[in-house]
Amino acid sequence: MAAPEGPPGAPPPEFDTFLMQIGRINYAWTNTESLLIHLIAGLAQTDKETAVILHLTLNTTRARLDLVERLAKRSACPVPPEARARILKVAGRMKKVSGLRNHYNHCLYAFDASGGPVRTIQMRIADRKTSLRIGEEAVLDRASLDDLNAALVELGALNTEIWAIVAQYGMPV
Repeated sequence: MAAPEGPPGAPPPEFDTFLMQIGRINYAWTNTESLLIHLIAGLAQTDKETAVILHLTLNTTRARLDLVERLAKRSACPVPPEARARILKVAGRMKKVSGLRNHYNHCLYAFDASGGPVRTIQMRIADRKTSLRIGEEAVLDRASLDDLNAALVELGALNTEIWAIVAQYGMPV
């Protein structure tokens, strides 16, 4: 008889792989999101300290990305059109990764003692025209892990692109 892998109801061992990748996403996300400070400083034509205050005052990723986009879209934008286009593209790419990150950070993880697949249960209300959706479930599978791995690669590319924009257009570092 094989020894049990953990207490009854414990997550399967492969769940640790997901948790590790989710942790890596959070680490990479935090580092990449903080680079928005440099874009804010350059686009608002201010110093880094003021940009840090703006960044920290906005308490959501969405608000920070909206600020960057709005600064890039304004008629008095201090950077050339090709820089604006790159910044807007970066912001759009970050929003896509943010959706995946939010999915895994704002859910419950469900598993059972009988060895069924690990599932995520969304902790938000989806308010539709004629109904509500609560607790939408999804299975954590190989495709989920592939999505996390792709998001990590994308965050690395975003980080590199933001630093390139900052350097090329002389934004405050």
